[in-house]
Amino acid sequence: MAITTCVFDAYGTLFDVAAAARQAATEPEFPALSDKWAEVANHWRLKQLQYTWLRAITGAHTDFWTVTQEGLDWALEACALDGQPALRQRLLDLYWELQAYPEVPQMLAALKSAGLQTAILSNGSPQMLDGAVQSAGIGDVLDEVLSVERVGTFKPDSKVYDLVQNRFGGPRDAVLFVSSNGWDAAGASGYGFVTAWVNRAGEPVDRLPWRPAHILSDLTSIPDLARA
Repeated sequence: MAITTCVFDAYGTLFDVAAAARQAATEPEFPALSDKWAEVANHWRLKQLQYTWLRAITGAHTDFWTVTQEGLDWALEACALDGQPALRQRLLDLYWELQAYPEVPQMLAALKSAGLQTAILSNGSPQMLDGAVQSAGIGDVLDEVLSVERVGTFKPDSKVYDLVQNRFGGPRDAVLFVSSNGWDAAGASGYGFVTAWVNRAGEPVDRLPWRPAHILSDLTSIPDLARA
């Protein structure tokens, strides 16, 4: 089946989730972050994801912005940087302006030039995603931005992947789903999408019943995969 639609996870896939901590660490107001920013960023991202899974399993859904704040609070305490409200606020403000990875604009433009449909499917709230898309300047090369808030749960619940089918229709294997999260790529594979895992860190493949069809180091080759 030919690919007709390319769908991307947002955070960690199109947008660099470490960018907020990395940027704040360069600012003179926050010297304590200079040698801890990578640790803060890693803790923040891990807790953010863990909280989505736990909330999905227990039915205790909340929006992704709340989860993002809770994950940051845990990370700052773990790194002995809690009790600094100015630092906390700066990191949260920067999260609304995350940088896109360098290859993203050209990659999305190439997909659109090839006549493919493009979309984001993300745990992010609509407001967060709108801020990130505008900051990255990629709104004109996206056909849709889909948030889990439409179904009230987080990935990898199949109801989230249903959002793509409800919007674009067609067979599931006409969708190329791209994520930097191995568990997300696995979940989408089990759903029936063709998947590409963007494994920037060179991590092992998750031991799950499903595997991504493609494993990439960045997004550069996505247009070639979609047209193959």
